[in-house]
Amino acid sequence: MTSAPKQSRAGADPAVEAELERLPTILISNLRKRYRELFRTEPPKAFGPDLLRRSIAHRIQERAYGGVALSVQRLLDQLVKSASVKPNGRLQLPRLIKPGSELVRTWNGRTHRVIVTADGFAYDGKPFASLSEIASAITGTKWNGPRFFGLRTKEGSDGR
Repeated sequence: MTSAPKQSRAGADPAVEAELERLPTILISNLRKRYRELFRTEPPKAFGPDLLRRSIAHRIQERAYGGVALSVQRLLDQLVKSASVKPNGRLQLPRLIKPGSELVRTWNGRTHRVIVTADGFAYDGKPFASLSEIASAITGTKWNGPRFFGLRTKEGSDGR
């Protein structure tokens, strides 16, 4: 029984694809050498053959086809920096809500509608800079706006 030939991805560089195909057969000593060539540093001691292959494959593809967009890299750097100063070190991804979206929350038997605008929010015909301002206006107490509108949850908390 013969296996079907692998199909090449559209726009793929045959030389890159060939190198990626060879990675599973390369000895660990040669993987470490290739890692040093690509990253210009020693591979981490904890990296076994699998992680070396994955790292090398990623770098090869990144060089050939392009890496992460600069705006995404900046966001990732910012998230890592903010997480490193938190006691639990957890990352919290920003939730982007498109202008024109409508957030609906029922509170004390009344339904409240908020429109997301390009520069904030609109509620009850008035502009607001944050959801927390709106949540406080609705409830009369201080609330985390994203949590109040169901955009974020925190277990074991009433959301205030």
